[in-house]
Amino acid sequence: MTKVQVNVGTLADMGKRFVGAWNRAAAGKKENETHVTFLDVQTMLDTLSLRRLELLRHVRQHGAGNVRELAQALGRDYKNVHQDVAVLESAGLLLREGRKLSAPWDELQANVSLMAA
Repeated sequence: MTKVQVNVGTLADMGKRFVGAWNRAAAGKKENETHVTFLDVQTMLDTLSLRRLELLRHVRQHGAGNVRELAQALGRDYKNVHQDVAVLESAGLLLREGRKLSAPWDELQANVSLMAA
């Protein structure tokens, strides 16, 4: 099962994860981690709206040759789907190869620290 870890944290937290992965790789341990970090909970919630999660699920299960095809499959307006794709792509949750879109993860795990300010 492939998964992407969605975190809310600081740039320092993101740096610590990177250094930890780098050190494990340098020690010969195989690394296959994908992390996305948001600086605050509201941005994460805005990015992962119900419509965008539905879009990610659809792309994961069916793929999408392009944004127009995806909008038609979802029964949604092209402009809105294009905007959602741009946001998810910018966050690193949706990948594009040419025009083809993919969401290569089976699972999205969200982590929110109760200790962070």
